[in-house]
Amino acid sequence: MNVAINPYVSVDCVLLGFDGQQLNALVIRQSGVGGEDSTGSYKLPGSLIFMDENLDEAAQRVLKQFTGLVQVNMMQFKAFGGADRLKNPADSVWLERFHNLDHHIERIVTIAYTSLLRIDRRMEKLDGGYEARWMPVGELPPMAFDHNDIVREAVESIRQRTLLDPTLLFDLLPRKFTATQLRVLMETVQGVRLDVKNFHKKMATMPYVVPLEEKEDGVSHRAARYYKFKRRKK
Repeated sequence: MNVAINPYVSVDCVLLGFDGQQLNALVIRQSGVGGEDSTGSYKLPGSLIFMDENLDEAAQRVLKQFTGLVQVNMMQFKAFGGADRLKNPADSVWLERFHNLDHHIERIVTIAYTSLLRIDRRMEKLDGGYEARWMPVGELPPMAFDHNDIVREAVESIRQRTLLDPTLLFDLLPRKFTATQLRVLMETVQGVRLDVKNFHKKMATMPYVVPLEEKEDGVSHRAARYYKFKRRKK
């Protein structure tokens, strides 16, 4: 079935996860056209949009296509339309061949989405067709298009949003977490070091952080208490 494609507008998805020590971005290989047609560069999950779909639908479609993930809650955060987005000819070639276009693409605007995800078993079972994988944001190689810039902007967007609403951070944590995990996450996202004693005092003032009777098991250090996040009622 032939689907009409808009050759000037795309969506790109920045999925951020936390592995307990650092933020990770979900990336894929710039492949799928086979053989020497593939540059092999990493990129964000994304593609040109179809003429008959809206942007949100396109973002969900490409996530399922490239990673196998479905029903991910994403938020638009910025449009990227620099004139040099296709400065690498290989990126144009990839777009044209991946989408079976019969003309050269010279300019494209992308709408970027971001989402915070818990890296659990479901998130580890990603589609293998495009080598989807989690990669620390501080260790990303040069990626296709301007995707390194998009990731940096996404991290800054999350930093600003979580300063206003810290409860967003709990989408990145396990359902049961320790004070250390929460502190390291806040340090990572906010880019600051937090005093351990003062942080425990701060946690005590968070009505949405509930201490559990359960503690860590099988650890070599002193077992830490677990906490859970109590979501606010709307």
